[in-house]
Amino acid sequence: MTTSTEQHRREAPKSVACAIITVSDTRTPETDSSGQLIRQLLEEHGYTVAEYAIVKDEYDGISQLLREAADNPHVEAVLLNGGTGIAGRDTTYEAVRDQLVKEMPGFGEIFRFLSFTEDIGSAAILSRAIAGTIGKTAVFSMPGSTAAVRLAMTRLIVPELGHVMRELYKDK
Repeated sequence: MTTSTEQHRREAPKSVACAIITVSDTRTPETDSSGQLIRQLLEEHGYTVAEYAIVKDEYDGISQLLREAADNPHVEAVLLNGGTGIAGRDTTYEAVRDQLVKEMPGFGEIFRFLSFTEDIGSAAILSRAIAGTIGKTAVFSMPGSTAAVRLAMTRLIVPELGHVMRELYKDK
C-alpha cells in the first residue's frame, strides 16, 4: 500500500527554480560558502538556481529582495540564509515573517529539533529558522552557518521541495 506522502512525492516536480538570498554585512560571492553550498546541493538534486543575491542584514533590503524574488515568474522557491539569530542586527526573521501568507511552522520546529539532537545542543533555541509561502512561492529561511545550511538542506528542504511545490500548484 502506498501512503499519500509517497504518492505526492511521485507527483512532485523533479526540478524547481530557486532564488538564493544570502543575508550578510560582510560576505561576497567569493566568500559566501553557505550560498555556494545551497547552490551545490540544489544542483546536485536537479533543482536550478534562477537568481542569487547577497543583501545586507537590513529589514527593508531583505523585504524588497524577497518580494522581488516572490514576484518573479521564473522563481518558484526562495532560500535565504543568515540573519536568523537574536542579535540586534538579525532582521531576516521579521522580514520573512511579515511577508508570508502561510507559515510552515514545522520547518523551524524540526530544524531546531535536529540542531539540538545532532549538532549544537541547547543553543538551538537561538535559531529563528522559518518557512512558508508567498502566493505560489515557497520560502525557506535558515541560519547562515554552513553546518546549519547543510542540515536544513539535506534533512528538510531538498527532500521536500518538490512535494511543497506539488502542494502549491496542485489546484492551478
